[in-house]
Amino acid sequence: MPATIAEFEPALRSLRLGAERWVRMSLSERRAILGAVRAATLAAAPAWVEAACAYKGIDPSTPAAGEEWSSGPYSVITATSAIEKTLTLIEKGRSPIDEVELGTAPGGRTTLKIFPYLTKDVVLQGYEARLWLRPGITLDEARRGVARALRDPNRQPRVTLVLGAGNITGIPALDVLTVLYAEASAVMVKFNPVNASLAEAMKQAFAPLVELGVVQFVEGGPEVGAALIHHESIDAVHMTGSRHTHDAIVWGTDVDAEKRRAAGTPLLSKPITSELGGVGPAIVVPEDGWTSENVTDVARNIATQRLHNSGFNCVATQIVVIPAAWQRADEFVEALRAELIAAPERPAYYPGASSRQLAVVTMHPDAAVLGGDPNAPRTLVDHLDSEKADEHLFTVEAFGPTLGIVRLPGTREPGDYLDAAVAFANERLAGTLSAGIHIHPRTRDALGDRFDRAVAELRYGTVGINAWTGTIFGMPGGSWGAFPGHTLADIGSGIGVVHNALLLDPAHIERTVGSGVWKPSPTPLWYVGNTTAHVTARRLTRFAGIDSWVIAAPIGAAAIASYRKG
Repeated sequence: MPATIAEFEPALRSLRLGAERWVRMSLSERRAILGAVRAATLAAAPAWVEAACAYKGIDPSTPAAGEEWSSGPYSVITATSAIEKTLTLIEKGRSPIDEVELGTAPGGRTTLKIFPYLTKDVVLQGYEARLWLRPGITLDEARRGVARALRDPNRQPRVTLVLGAGNITGIPALDVLTVLYAEASAVMVKFNPVNASLAEAMKQAFAPLVELGVVQFVEGGPEVGAALIHHESIDAVHMTGSRHTHDAIVWGTDVDAEKRRAAGTPLLSKPITSELGGVGPAIVVPEDGWTSENVTDVARNIATQRLHNSGFNCVATQIVVIPAAWQRADEFVEALRAELIAAPERPAYYPGASSRQLAVVTMHPDAAVLGGDPNAPRTLVDHLDSEKADEHLFTVEAFGPTLGIVRLPGTREPGDYLDAAVAFANERLAGTLSAGIHIHPRTRDALGDRFDRAVAELRYGTVGINAWTGTIFGMPGGSWGAFPGHTLADIGSGIGVVHNALLLDPAHIERTVGSGVWKPSPTPLWYVGNTTAHVTARRLTRFAGIDSWVIAAPIGAAAIASYRKG
């Protein structure tokens, strides 16, 4: 590890020159390099996945490796294709907004159907996503905002520091694409020490941009990050992590930190955007017609939402909300318990997992400890008090395989219960990153506009309806980030958005709402119980990364075939 910031000076000087080069390049030049990045990422994918599996304690030949293919190289490859499509349209004098299906949402909002966006998105049949513009934003305003930074002839060169996430390997890589193409900025990425072993594979994947001088990767601990943040060559910062890390950067950690916050005088004067996770809810909206099969299907879906990547996801469901009056409530909890127990073993690899799990069981001695890694076992806490303002699991992200259940008192009538569940999520749970709703299509249809209004009331940056929001994370046309409205002093789940392959102005975006299949069959690729996920995800990555349909089509067919077997 470099001992002093002086060792980074050559890289910073190179990036400053690269930033100047980047803003002078034409749209077509910046579009063309995406194909080179896509090819380089495909070539680097095996090494990338092998390195990710190594630090997470996964055998690359087992289904769990499928997570590393799909949330790493595959997500980057599809993002390059989506951005490339957007830039191609702009070069032809068209707007990507006019190439997608438009709709409306409550409150006068306009929506854009951003998934499927690519022809190859057909592999995820039955899923769609719509990006919601903020209330009052017109289509003309939105069109003018597309690729604003890239199209600005007077754009000043700048260098953005990305403080990379240590959990999902695609996060810092996708952040690179956002900074380059949505902000027209060169990028320095500091790896999280947890996944620094990925450095060589990711440098290979982004080699065309590294060679151009617009991307650099560095390693190091917190002291390196702090030095880079305040370096004069860094113009802006983007981070993924916890609000505590964010506040330490912005306000400091000394005795005067709270005084600075109160006075609005941060230590960091540079722009900073962030994605900081939170306490994600899954709202289950049952009806009397649910069968035991329905109960099991939803329990299996939610178990995956908690256990994917061993629970170390900012988008992992932490609180399950069900109506206390539901006659199948106990059956559902038992089904969820069974799914958590039955899921394949995975190491709890992320630092601090043991202490976070211990904090939960200390506060909840009646918690069910369900096996898994003995250092941070899977834990289920039932009967959380919805009125308890200081409930630990409502206010602190567990970031591990811990799940809480709230049995919401009151009516079980779907409409009234849904309204109460939305209010609970908005008012009691920390953060605004993502939320899910599980509801039978006939119940959704019966609620009609009332359901749409309930979704609009959910103050979350991503909402999944019968779809884990982790799948929406992988849809490059969608936005990813907290619900608008947080401030540096009250940061919540962060400020700003990433991904956004249509290159809309972030100030115009409110959220992304995705929907999935009520009863998925076969087992979805991302489910922890999928026994062929590693085979399917590897084939899908090759399918997405090969530009020739003649070559790619058979690979896509093979991927779908293995998916169906799973």
